Amino acid sequence: MASIPRLRPGAPFPPTSRALDYPSGLLAVGGELTPERLVEAYRQGIFPWYEPPQPVLWWTPEPRAVLFPEQLHVARSLRRTLRRGSYRVCCDRDFSGVMSACAAPRQGVEGTWITGDMLRAYTALHRRGLAHSVELRDAEDQLVGGLYGVALGQAFFGESMFSRVPSASRIALVALTRILSLGGYRLLDCQVESAHLSGMGATTLSRLDFEALLAQTVEAPADSSVWAFEANCGELLT
Repeated sequence: MASIPRLRPGAPFPPTSRALDYPSGLLAVGGELTPERLVEAYRQGIFPWYEPPQPVLWWTPEPRAVLFPEQLHVARSLRRTLRRGSYRVCCDRDFSGVMSACAAPRQGVEGTWITGDMLRAYTALHRRGLAHSVELRDAEDQLVGGLYGVALGQAFFGESMFSRVPSASRIALVALTRILSLGGYRLLDCQVESAHLSGMGATTLSRLDFEALLAQTVEAPADSSVWAFEANCGELLT
């Protein structure tokens, strides 16, 4: 691995133009994982991603995957699932539970990047009203899917999602875009591209274009009351 800057406590991030080409987007290592540091990072399009026993690694990928809420694509099969109305969507009832579910072992995947330090830092952000969960619940009110991320201004930074039943994470993403549209959010950061996200309407931007858009959105006001959203999943298509 090429030499990368090591952050001292309280030190600013290096310019994002210094991020490595390989591993793509790796910008810095170390530093404290605090709510203040996370907000500073997200405002610049930087996020933490690492696995124990690694130190904190900070990333700014090139290209950057984004989803504009109005460009969401809902496949016909997913529309049929939504119309069945088998689940309810709510927000922020069990933020830590969603994070823990995202951190749980998955078939074919070794380890997890959602560490105890991550859980504590993002839960602290949640208490400040800056991190939110979208939760999918069944008829017994059991958590069967969801996602979480960070909201700053009119930008939402998606972090992770999980499913305990088929299509649960896709339904949660549909719900998230509905919530973002209602609240005046303009940008959903998906971090890195994937076939799953591309199939639902995500696209990619260069780092420069992403940062220019971020500068317009992170300071713009959004309606935070939308995080009280609750609906049957069949209502997401109306």
